[in-house]
Amino acid sequence: MAKRKLERFAALETFKNIVQFSVQDITTQAQSLQYKNKWAENIFHNNHPIILELGCGKGEYTIGLAEKYPEKNFIGIDMKGDRLWRGCTRANEKKLTNAFFIRTPIEFIENIFGENEIAEIWITFPDPQLNKSRIKKRLTSPPFLQKYYSFLAKDGIIHLKTDNIPFFDYTLNIIQQEKHKLLYYSYNLYQSNYMDDILSIKTYYEEKFTKKGMNICYVKFMLKEDW
Repeated sequence: MAKRKLERFAALETFKNIVQFSVQDITTQAQSLQYKNKWAENIFHNNHPIILELGCGKGEYTIGLAEKYPEKNFIGIDMKGDRLWRGCTRANEKKLTNAFFIRTPIEFIENIFGENEIAEIWITFPDPQLNKSRIKKRLTSPPFLQKYYSFLAKDGIIHLKTDNIPFFDYTLNIIQQEKHKLLYYSYNLYQSNYMDDILSIKTYYEEKFTKKGMNICYVKFMLKEDW
């Protein structure tokens, strides 16, 4: 197992559809600065909208969206090299030129993208960080939403899918308390009338949870304009 992971980490260095930022790179912006405000131009070689998937894991959503929407660019971000290897490999096999990956801690994401550079954000089954001491680590906590505000387009939408109801409740409360714009939510997406091709894409964990009969929660919202 350890040997396989090392081989995959080595392979990541050769892939052209991923960039890896160390904590030092991203905090000092020594490497990330050359990409900031230039992702569409330098990576995708077009001016199409960019959609992010945070905590993308094996990249199922990034790849699924890239296949459905060739007129848009998609970037999956995660820290797990072994999982990203799978996403990069699948994207290469499918010859997707509009799917790209970043391996880096999400905590410093505001150093990667520039103002209005991102059109949408997908947060798919993140760690709910249920320990009270780690609330600020939740990807829908105010500190993280503030980071997204620095690079999300003013009409940009944030999507969240999760199976964790306490985390989902927390997110809905944050949206209300911070006066963000709630567009839609459901505690049981697959029993709602809101399903479409985008929402039907499933991550590894979503497949696992739905097979167990667990409800999938979904919310989409926009950040307030006057933050």
